[in-house]
Amino acid sequence: MVEPSVAIRLRGLARRFGEVVAVDRVDLDVVDGEFLTLLGPSGSGKTTVLRMIAGFERPDAGTIELAGVDVTNVPPYSRDVNTVFQDYALFPHMSVQKNIEYGLKVKKVPKAEREQRAVEALESVRLGGYGDRAPSQLSGGQRQRVALARALVNRPKVLLLDEPLGALDLKLREQMQVELKEIQREVGITFVFVTHDQDEALTMSDRIAVFNSGKIEQLGTPTEVYEHPATPFVAGFVGTSNLLGAAAAEAVLGKPGTWSVRPEKIRVIGVDEPVGDGRHAVRGTVREVVYVGMSTRFVVDLEVGGSLMAVQQNSEMSTDLGHMRGQPVLLTWDTQHEYRVAD
Repeated sequence: MVEPSVAIRLRGLARRFGEVVAVDRVDLDVVDGEFLTLLGPSGSGKTTVLRMIAGFERPDAGTIELAGVDVTNVPPYSRDVNTVFQDYALFPHMSVQKNIEYGLKVKKVPKAEREQRAVEALESVRLGGYGDRAPSQLSGGQRQRVALARALVNRPKVLLLDEPLGALDLKLREQMQVELKEIQREVGITFVFVTHDQDEALTMSDRIAVFNSGKIEQLGTPTEVYEHPATPFVAGFVGTSNLLGAAAAEAVLGKPGTWSVRPEKIRVIGVDEPVGDGRHAVRGTVREVVYVGMSTRFVVDLEVGGSLMAVQQNSEMSTDLGHMRGQPVLLTWDTQHEYRVAD
């Protein structure tokens, strides 16, 4: 089996701002042609890593390789990468076509070639025929796609995206998530995407690097990161998770350590209903019931102490389950859905 080529290799990458360690000896390989997301809360180091790859920040230690070439001390304009930001940064006095051509014009690409490449770039982001419009005539999603086309027209080996969908409303953002992934697959360029939005990362990525306090806590596919979180932080940050630890783990699971169980894996049943083989069960009292459209959330206080959240899909005609507040219930789940996240 042929090993995939590495588009970006980071080794021992570190960056400090005064006493603050923003990035703490990060090692990371980004495979050629993949969509990798750097996910984490504000201040976790993800954006600083992206800026060091782009050349906008100089690392205090470590190396950055692009396609096997050490570019740690190479200026941004000499790196085969382009960056797309949240604010679009389109020139308002230029047409869409001229905005896209601008970088090629600076590089002294002949007029006929840059016009053709701009047209192709617009078509690649599904904006063919929009070249004569002004940026002010476009919606937020269209302006973001123009910014993407302007980056793609340079044919970079790597495209860096710094929370590019953050300024869009929820519905448009969700639409753009799907479109951006489809565009990436079609053009075949390596995308490194920064976000603090867990759903966005799970929707778009081939792999996710979860950042916390300047380090990568877990690197894996969306399924691996969600279903098998490596640490309590990942379990709590990526989606919603229940953590059973110490006395609760011993009482409910009969084993030590800290364990994660996702809310959607848990069923809420009556205290007299059969549990079934291969399942754990714990008694509790429903404290809160929250209807959220597609699903209903139950917060249940356990008899052994602590609480768990369960999520039930509203797959049939929804009814108000508020009457369950204060009722005794059993929470039950398949033992294969327990995942150990710490000793």
